[in-house]
Amino acid sequence: MEIEGVRTDRLGLLLDQFDQAREMARVRLAGLGDDEYLWEPVPGCWSIRRRDEAVTPRAFGPGEWVLDKGAPDIPASEYAEVVRQAADGMTVAKIADDWSVGVERVEQVLAHTGPPEPDTSPVATIAWRLGHVHSNFEGQWEWTFGERKDPGLLVDFTPSAALALERFWASIDRWRDSVASVTEEQLDTVGFSRYPHSNDAECPYVTVLAGANLEFIHHMAETALLRDLWRTRFTTSG
Repeated sequence: MEIEGVRTDRLGLLLDQFDQAREMARVRLAGLGDDEYLWEPVPGCWSIRRRDEAVTPRAFGPGEWVLDKGAPDIPASEYAEVVRQAADGMTVAKIADDWSVGVERVEQVLAHTGPPEPDTSPVATIAWRLGHVHSNFEGQWEWTFGERKDPGLLVDFTPSAALALERFWASIDRWRDSVASVTEEQLDTVGFSRYPHSNDAECPYVTVLAGANLEFIHHMAETALLRDLWRTRFTTSG
């Protein structure tokens, strides 16, 4: 359906949302330099590091530089998703497998009541956020439209901001072009995406796309804030 040139169908709405977020992100990422890209605003940040300097247990990547990744857990921000999974009929064992945690951890989350627990996720650099988003979109593209290669080997992380952005935008644009070709039937197909580091295989593809938009938007917003903090890092109030 189209009203005065504006798409109101499901795919059109998702594409328009993604396009607007992509345009804003391009502006906010313009002029990114290497020092800012790798800036660690607080101790204990997650970032990209040389393989022999990795500080997290599951850091990954195919080349000299790897992306920090910690031990498996369910962050507080995802408790509601676990509750939804259980409500949709997933067993505790299946949920545990989905999040790569023990059954006891899932039971702890499901038993939680009251206000959400504070989010204790580490602060991450711009390099980490770009690498994380790039890796997710490469993996989801590969396991939806590609050959289903090992997700951990798809992105060659780099300390060069310019090269990282060049690769990042090429991946994002390819994703967008492929998604634009999806049919209404495919939007409703459960398992159209088989990306293993997610619950994509259990979801209609339209919900996978909505989740991908959310992932892109919230990480680009966080990256924009880091750029603001970098720009004003030496200023003090009078």
